[in-house]
Amino acid sequence: MIFIAVRFTARPELADTWLDRVADFTRATREEPGNLFFDWSRSVDDPNTFVLLEAFADADAGAVHVASDHFKAGLEAMAGAIATTPEIINVEVPQQGWGAMAELAPTEG
Repeated sequence: MIFIAVRFTARPELADTWLDRVADFTRATREEPGNLFFDWSRSVDDPNTFVLLEAFADADAGAVHVASDHFKAGLEAMAGAIATTPEIINVEVPQQGWGAMAELAPTEG
């Protein structure tokens, strides 16, 4: 699995519309056969910071994603709304998707 984490800093005046701005990109990416997940989070410490966690089945699926029209359109949509160059972590990991956390489970009660 290819696991990618990207941190975006939105322009303050555009932060509240960030998720709307990336909605088409998000929807299209989630529909890709090789996409395992594509999830946005907003920082609780800085409302201008968004983190994207995404994963693809393999390098080929990642390459299809980067070559897609919606990827190019997504970059264009984000370029006008970012305050700084995004930061990225891109690694290959041996599992497919999320696994259960060994140290914590729900309790009754």
